[in-house]
Amino acid sequence: MKVLFVVSEVEDLVKTGGLADVGKALPLALAELGHDVTIVMPYYKQLADKFNAANCCDNQTLSAGGKSYEFAVKRLTLEGLPVLAVDYPEYFERKGLYSDNYHAYSDNAERFAFFASAALQASKAVGFQPDIVHCNDWHTALTPYFVSIDDSGFFAQAKTIFTIHNGAYQGTHRFSEIAFLQTHYQLHSQLDGDALNFVRMGIRYANKINAVSPNYAQELLTPLGSHHLFNEFQNRRDDVSGILNGCDYSQWDPINDPHIAKNYQQADLSGKKACKAELQKELGLPKKMRVPILGMVCRLTDQKGFGFILPMLDKLMQHNVQLAIIGTGDPQISLFLREVVDKYPQKMAFVEDFSVRKAHMVEAGSDFFLMPSLFEPCGLNQMYSLAYGTLPIVRAVGGLKDTVIDLADNPDSATGFVFEQPDSSALLSCIQRALLFYHELPKVLELTQQRAMQSRFTWEAAAQDYQALYQSILTSNH
Repeated sequence: MKVLFVVSEVEDLVKTGGLADVGKALPLALAELGHDVTIVMPYYKQLADKFNAANCCDNQTLSAGGKSYEFAVKRLTLEGLPVLAVDYPEYFERKGLYSDNYHAYSDNAERFAFFASAALQASKAVGFQPDIVHCNDWHTALTPYFVSIDDSGFFAQAKTIFTIHNGAYQGTHRFSEIAFLQTHYQLHSQLDGDALNFVRMGIRYANKINAVSPNYAQELLTPLGSHHLFNEFQNRRDDVSGILNGCDYSQWDPINDPHIAKNYQQADLSGKKACKAELQKELGLPKKMRVPILGMVCRLTDQKGFGFILPMLDKLMQHNVQLAIIGTGDPQISLFLREVVDKYPQKMAFVEDFSVRKAHMVEAGSDFFLMPSLFEPCGLNQMYSLAYGTLPIVRAVGGLKDTVIDLADNPDSATGFVFEQPDSSALLSCIQRALLFYHELPKVLELTQQRAMQSRFTWEAAAQDYQALYQSILTSNH
């Protein structure tokens, strides 16, 4: 199959978050299965600064909203995979991809409405006629609409898929301020007042919609988990499915991880002690091998469960534990965490920063990893934690529910600790349960660690599921 993979960021080229991981890993895995995959993305300043992309097609023109948009298409390769980059400096030659100093660009809707259409023009320009146009998150959610109205015949046989990586980000903007769309009069029926919701458009126009885990797909079909798009998802419920993201084990494997104090493996966990000692030293915590470390590496946002983490920290600190948190984000959360550290400097460390090295140190050196998310479309850190024998403590949402098996529910197949309710007492109770096993049943805990390290969530498996999804679209009449 020929697949046009439309995405706003790609790891090794430009990255702000987990979307970029998928933007690289999934196309490569699909290519490994023998598919002809081309990635198309914006030609950001960061991309231009790092890579000398070849001019591929100059003088491309899109006419929209009474204006003519002239742009070029650049060509790069990523591990042998062709990448087309839409070069329109007015929109993409900026300091950040979507924002500057955490302030979103006011014309993001205009930028990505243009890109959603220009991506298709780029495909035409190089003569790449896809069977599947695979779109990702709100930035590309208008592409299925543009495929549906294309009258050139180039995409007549193409089917579209819209993958939702995080449904909370919907690209809702005032339609009257999106110049690129002003002559698309048929969109007026899609508005809520003057607001155009990009994700809603993706749901309505794509042939299939998928989420990045089976459980998150189910949550999107519920009033509580649909991010206020319940009716839209219900109308397309037969076309909604979930495929779990893969994990890049070439980067996350304690056997050969260059960032940790001592490498170790499932058969011999003794190296974790050296990793724990190094983590304690790095963070300025007392070196206490018999005190369990709870680790956390994440953005400081409500989504990650800080609404029920913060209220229980005082109670948690009454236990014989150490807590290590690494991340950046909400200044109010950061301030609160700093105050708790000042109060319990022997028990808690907070690093308001992110580095690959520290992230690996926390995964290897911690005994447990906290992911009590409010919602979590897929999640990757719990997969890393499993690989490192660092038992995840998670809430039963999204991909966390798909990847972590609770010790109480299934002791013979357990890989971590799971709680249900989004509140502080449920989280604290789950942590206390984990601490009980740590102190009273260390042999059971070690068996669980070894079982966790056998968990595998590969991109090869994910790509095979996407291949099946593509085939189902191409063989259906929808």
